Amino acid sequence: MKRHLLSTADLSRDDAVLILDTAEEIARLAARPIKKLPTLRGRTVVNLFFEDSTRTRTSFEVAAKRLSADVINFSAKGSSVSKGESLKDTALTLEAMGADAVVVRHSASGAAYRLATAGWSSSHVVNAGDGTHEHPTQALLDAFTMRRHLGGFEERRVTVVGDVLHSRVARSNVHLLATLGARVTLAAPPTLLPVGVESWPCDVSYDLDAAIPGSDAIMMLRVQRERMNGGFFPTQREYSRRYGLDAQRMAKLPDKAIVMHPGPMVRGMEISAAVADSDRSVIVEQVANGVSVRMAVLYLLLSGSESAIGSDEGQAQNQHQNTEPKGAAA
Repeated sequence: MKRHLLSTADLSRDDAVLILDTAEEIARLAARPIKKLPTLRGRTVVNLFFEDSTRTRTSFEVAAKRLSADVINFSAKGSSVSKGESLKDTALTLEAMGADAVVVRHSASGAAYRLATAGWSSSHVVNAGDGTHEHPTQALLDAFTMRRHLGGFEERRVTVVGDVLHSRVARSNVHLLATLGARVTLAAPPTLLPVGVESWPCDVSYDLDAAIPGSDAIMMLRVQRERMNGGFFPTQREYSRRYGLDAQRMAKLPDKAIVMHPGPMVRGMEISAAVADSDRSVIVEQVANGVSVRMAVLYLLLSGSESAIGSDEGQAQNQHQNTEPKGAAA
């Protein structure tokens, strides 16, 4: 893997498969009574969040702690950032404290790249969401969930529905799933598709009903009103009627198709309560898989090798030696 995880577009197929295979091994070990591993003992991971977050920040915190890393949670509210401190000065402060990895979420697209390449810090940088640009670990956990249910990605059809314009999750998923061999369709009203979407490695449809029958997985996106400064559709009711997933639409999916959502959901708008709580929904499973995937990312970035967790004996000694895990090879 590269030194930082900033975008799924930077990942080769081998990189992506390595992360997914390592996450699978970690998930298997996490099923044991004692979940904590000594792999990153003595390392410090900083969660640097300039935007509100529940799932992602908590998931990264749990992931780092299960690998025995020391975790520092930093939020913009109540910090020097609220007094006007810049990203550069915050990065220099964290560098002085000896952070080994910085997990950053920021409202500005490109903030993670700036932090990684400006020379302010020698830490590994993981992009936990930058503006409307990318959210690579969300796409990785989505792919991990799909692989568990669908078996693979070749010729699988994934439909991503909703507010693509403001969605960093959609961008990351399109790049990653295309790299892994899946066929992606974006279904959204024209006003919620970004300029230049025709250059993305995916198909585009304005008709959700036409895309549903051939979908192996359907991913619903939340309408991000907090990022909107105009009228992108007439009413919530109209949007839900055209692009919401209800029980009637779900019934048209193939038998083994799954329903996904990166969260948080707005029940009754992009997805009905009946669909969100149905047997086809893997939304809660996505959250659980996020911990394993983020453990894999932190491990591979900070361990300095492609070996993962190893045997029981190896776990007790892995500060001194590396062992090759089952399924960690690309």
